[in-house]
Amino acid sequence: MELTKNIFFNTDKLVENSKVKISYIGKLFQDASEEVFIHYGFGLGWNNVNDIKMEKTDLGFQAEIKLGEGDTFNFCFRNENNCWDNNNGQNYIFPLEKVQNELLVLEDEPVALGSAKKLRRSYLWSKKVRLAVYKLITYLPKIISGNYKRKISKSEN
Repeated sequence: MELTKNIFFNTDKLVENSKVKISYIGKLFQDASEEVFIHYGFGLGWNNVNDIKMEKTDLGFQAEIKLGEGDTFNFCFRNENNCWDNNNGQNYIFPLEKVQNELLVLEDEPVALGSAKKLRRSYLWSKKVRLAVYKLITYLPKIISGNYKRKISKSEN
């Protein structure tokens, strides 16, 4: 996913407490810098500030980052000569999505077998309902119009 020119992520969404791989082919890569560091933090106050040296590849500089908590993921880049790419003083700022807690099963919480069976049963019912709707949409018009021909087995001939 390209969120801005010359910066790419390996995911469609940036979610709190997840890992993301970032690729950079911006000004510092184009100027043939040997080393590039990503300087990043989270939220309006740039909490948990960190610097990571990015790996140089033919496809640009790349790094894997564990996203923290906050409303935004803020970052900029610098090279070994302390030249910065900070989006013309604006920094690169992208929104972070919250983790969907209702879908998570925490390790400390035992999962009741009954709730797992209920989830499985509701999943199976949803599959059956979707199959029934598909068959109605596919075969009902053919039956009504008379274009439905039953396959005759060889034993009926």
